[in-house]
Amino acid sequence: MINGEGPFRQAHVDPLAALRTADDPPWDVYLTGTVFLDIIFTGLDSAPVRGTESWARGMGSSPGGVANMATALARLGLRTSLAAAFGDDHYGEYCWDALEQGESIDLTPSRTVPGWHSPVTVSMAYEGERTMVSHGHEAPLEEPATDFPPHARAAVASLTPGVRAPWIEQAASRGTRIFADVGWDDTGRWDLAGLADLAHCEAFLPNAEEAMRYTGAHSPRAAAHALAEHVPLAVVTLGSEGAYAVDGRSGESAEVPAIAVEALDPTGAGDVFVAGFVTGTLAGWPLADRLAFAGLTAALSVQEFGGSLSAPGWSEIAAWWRRVHSVADQDPAALSRYAFLEGLLPEVTRPWPLRRAVPTIGFGRSV
Repeated sequence: MINGEGPFRQAHVDPLAALRTADDPPWDVYLTGTVFLDIIFTGLDSAPVRGTESWARGMGSSPGGVANMATALARLGLRTSLAAAFGDDHYGEYCWDALEQGESIDLTPSRTVPGWHSPVTVSMAYEGERTMVSHGHEAPLEEPATDFPPHARAAVASLTPGVRAPWIEQAASRGTRIFADVGWDDTGRWDLAGLADLAHCEAFLPNAEEAMRYTGAHSPRAAAHALAEHVPLAVVTLGSEGAYAVDGRSGESAEVPAIAVEALDPTGAGDVFVAGFVTGTLAGWPLADRLAFAGLTAALSVQEFGGSLSAPGWSEIAAWWRRVHSVADQDPAALSRYAFLEGLLPEVTRPWPLRRAVPTIGFGRSV
């Protein structure tokens, strides 16, 4: 079922078109992880109060977890392959169909697990923040892809302190470029040596707090330079200040400010940032352009609700570009930062911001 405006098909843009050859690997990006069913309540005036009932003015559902990253990559035109376990319940079927049919994500390395209940997250968005409640049973013991990971130009990994993921080294040994982020270290050790798979990564993209804790640096920029001694490319996200990156091979650094927007829901914004940076890197763009593109896509995502629901495609990017050009007294210098996009953007006839369809389980298929 389509809520809001009518069906809208994304414009197809291949950012790697000029680079493709017959000898390319079949996939641009490979990733693996846990897929959740996300149920998002929107239009809440405040956080739920204990002992009361709150009514939300809107609700949506979509695949979440690693599906946020996979969707963001696919919508930016990258051929994306995902290895994940799916329950054989209605939630799992819905997530599989939404990713394979709705986003054209390759699920060949994925599998359905009989009798396993799909993990679920309920997210409540209000005042630019979110509160989440998750439920799930113990994950299947076997990895979704027990064989060599499929050959891809790049892979996105989430590093876990003290834990090796064998597929990362396997993929890197075949020439796959590994882009990694990291979660909060619940052990409190913040030992960079504990991120053993960092040795196989081309790029590491922590946030400012994570970067400073892992390096002991007193500023995010100093932390980026310290990380560049351990990984070829260090990218530190600075929240409302943008992002800073250091190329340890060339010594080049770049910093791009964030785009000021009214944030409705930050869910998945970090995944969208990584997806934008991966896209620009695989396309061979300059470092500053990659940061600008990643920041732009993340900014567009927080203006909509949900994780994978809000990931922008090229139609949203083109609509934003047309919209900012129509604003009177626009700063030419600010616009020039994104001029590199002009040759890629499709024609868009709809106004900005675009409203995505919000799928709800239980209704018929959209057309």
